[in-house]
Amino acid sequence: MADNPQRISTRIGRFVGDRRVIALLVLAALLVAGRTWLAEHPEHDPWAPLDLRDPPGWATMTKLHALRDDVPQCRAVLERSEVAFTALDPQGEGACARPDRTRLDTYPLSPSSPPTTCPVGIALELWRTDSLEPAAQEIFGGDIARIEHLGAYSCRRLYGRDSGAWSEHATGNAIDIAGFVLEDGTRISVLGDWEGEDDKARFLSRARDGACDAFATTLSPDYNAAHADHFHLDMSPRWSGVCR
Repeated sequence: MADNPQRISTRIGRFVGDRRVIALLVLAALLVAGRTWLAEHPEHDPWAPLDLRDPPGWATMTKLHALRDDVPQCRAVLERSEVAFTALDPQGEGACARPDRTRLDTYPLSPSSPPTTCPVGIALELWRTDSLEPAAQEIFGGDIARIEHLGAYSCRRLYGRDSGAWSEHATGNAIDIAGFVLEDGTRISVLGDWEGEDDKARFLSRARDGACDAFATTLSPDYNAAHADHFHLDMSPRWSGVCR
């Protein structure tokens, strides 16, 4: 005997309701699983506090962007990441005012660690841990003892001109790197070792490419003759985009 149309309608309604309940249960399970996964992978969690010891993730760049104009929050990231630093008093005025003078205390810069902006300090730390140290271990089987620099702060316009745009060095928002010294005494010079295909040249190429991931601007000897002896690294307000 054929089913009563009313009974069929009731079954359909019950089935649709069951599907909705199942869908809600599946959604709830996915949300719980997603939160658990994000808790285990904070580098992908846009709400997790940034820690420089975490590997780079989907949310890392967004978090870094947020630090650009927030010095207290930037320094809080250094503290959270257990990166030793000293917050120095502001100096300068006008185009060369430096309200943010942050010095990394244990970073292996030579001859000494100069004050830079906090974002430069964070980029230096990311560059060291994510790029320089792995490259030194892979290519030379050793660690980096010193990173030689040519300075960070210089109250000047680009290329020392009398007019035009001010250099990022004018506010300590840049640093020039000239070379590296490994723990066994091996010295790698941007000026002397950039060209070629030996291990030193390979390391410098890896170092430059890694800097492009950490800094807003990375300029190497491939850019022009003015950079034949150093890497120019800065944290321009655009935050990323120039890698030469």
